[in-house]
Amino acid sequence: MLVLDEADRILDMGFSKAVNAIVDFLPPYRQTLLFSATQTKSVRDLSRLSLKDPEYVGVHEKADFSTPESLTQHYMVIDLPKKLDTLFSFVKTHLKTKAIVFMSSCKQVRFVFETFRKLQPGVPLLHLHGKQKQSKRVEVFDKFKSMSEAYLFCTDIAARGLDFPAINWVIQLDCPEDAETYIHRVGRTARYQAQGSALLFLLPSEEEGMVKLLENFKIPVAKIAPNKSHLQSIQSLLQSFCFKDPEVKYLGQKAFISYIKSIYLQKNKSVFDVSKLPAEAFAASLGLPGTPQIKFLKKAERKLKDLAALSIAEAAEPQDLLKAKPKTKVEKLFAKKNRTVLAEHYTKMVDHNDSNSENANSEDEEDFMTIKRKDHDLEGETAIGLNKEEAIALTKRQNQKLKQKAIKNAPKGEKLVFDEDGIAHSMYELEDGNAFVDTVDVKAVQKEHFDFEQRKLAQEDVVDKGVAKDKKKAKLLKKKAHASEANEGIQVTLAVSDISQESNYSSDSDISESPVKKRGQPERSSNNPVKRARVIETDQPDTLEDQEALALKLLGGDF
Repeated sequence: MLVLDEADRILDMGFSKAVNAIVDFLPPYRQTLLFSATQTKSVRDLSRLSLKDPEYVGVHEKADFSTPESLTQHYMVIDLPKKLDTLFSFVKTHLKTKAIVFMSSCKQVRFVFETFRKLQPGVPLLHLHGKQKQSKRVEVFDKFKSMSEAYLFCTDIAARGLDFPAINWVIQLDCPEDAETYIHRVGRTARYQAQGSALLFLLPSEEEGMVKLLENFKIPVAKIAPNKSHLQSIQSLLQSFCFKDPEVKYLGQKAFISYIKSIYLQKNKSVFDVSKLPAEAFAASLGLPGTPQIKFLKKAERKLKDLAALSIAEAAEPQDLLKAKPKTKVEKLFAKKNRTVLAEHYTKMVDHNDSNSENANSEDEEDFMTIKRKDHDLEGETAIGLNKEEAIALTKRQNQKLKQKAIKNAPKGEKLVFDEDGIAHSMYELEDGNAFVDTVDVKAVQKEHFDFEQRKLAQEDVVDKGVAKDKKKAKLLKKKAHASEANEGIQVTLAVSDISQESNYSSDSDISESPVKKRGQPERSSNNPVKRARVIETDQPDTLEDQEALALKLLGGDF
């Protein structure tokens, strides 16, 4: 059994690869169930799921309305600059309420959440959008679910698949893109047998088209007017927030641009018309000191102008088309109105219209400098009404398109070079192995390469040995220097004596001629010669070699 919830979105939001991969692992004999509040009946969308004899079951198919009877639905027509004032006034008058506020973009959600939090309306505020991490979304979901009184600012990420208990109000600050989105938004309240209310904010330019669209989907929506006695203006407070906090100003600018862009990208142009939006007043209502630049609108206007010019040019003659739609930079440069300010010699260089030149050699020089390619079909080009220069320019454009196409189709990371005929070749091309063996002595090449690498290795070995020898010598010198510093200032005294252990001398510096007789020892003969101890005192040698020479001299003496 295969069960797909929110099947209409899964089939049209780019999940085709994932769904196809799942279906490939399933057995061919199965039961497939698709669920959604706005399930499509299109056989084309459902055919790739291999449905056989599908049966459509509509819970409210025979009902008078598509939404639950326990849901109270209203809409208000509010000017764009007054939207936030009306929303804040609603919050202040419904503090004991649990509500969800839907907006069209993530940046709008962030701006409204940050500014309303600074205004401290007296009720907990939360926000949920697609730019948050999954862990943060789950945290906000659980927190809002456990609250009895709170406002959740969110995008359409919360319009499907989330079951919040005891939602009193669903407020749509921005108009939904279609009736299906409206049904899923208001479906967060009045679930099962519970009661709920829904409020939709519409601009004057959106009222007629959206109300008609909702009526076609059997959605009963009643129009109400805001209570002017409860309206509060927060524009001055938002201006102070933007002046004091650059981050709030930045969020306001992004919210402005994202809302304008969301309206511009809507498919239903009968409801959403970006040209009818009061951009300056809307920017002022957000507290911005000026209206941010809307670059994508300027680009769109330029594209419309280009398309209009192209449609006019396509109806003209071929030679007019060449002039009306310049391609190269030079042609665009000379198509400008101020082309007369160019240097005189540059103007003469591109002037090819004067065929009767006074200089007799000019024609020969032109033929000498002209590059002729094989793929030029000048006769075929001139047959459609183009002169020689225009045909050459058109052929150059064709060659340029072929080059761009070859570059686009080339594998990534591979460089291409073009020959004189404009044919693309790989930057590095491998030579055929069999042809190489036939033309070159492979063994000789191998031996030459081996000898070269062996000589290179021997040279590197000599260099490495020299480096190792220098390191060893430097290490020895460093060790000697440390030993010399440790023995600095100390005198070296070496004494060597071969006096008999049986004799005992006094500690005086003068040594007597006859030894002192000890108790229990026989009397020494006076004829025995006495060898005196010789004490040699020297100064500190300068180096370790001097110390070693001195020690050898003392040990090898006649004492």
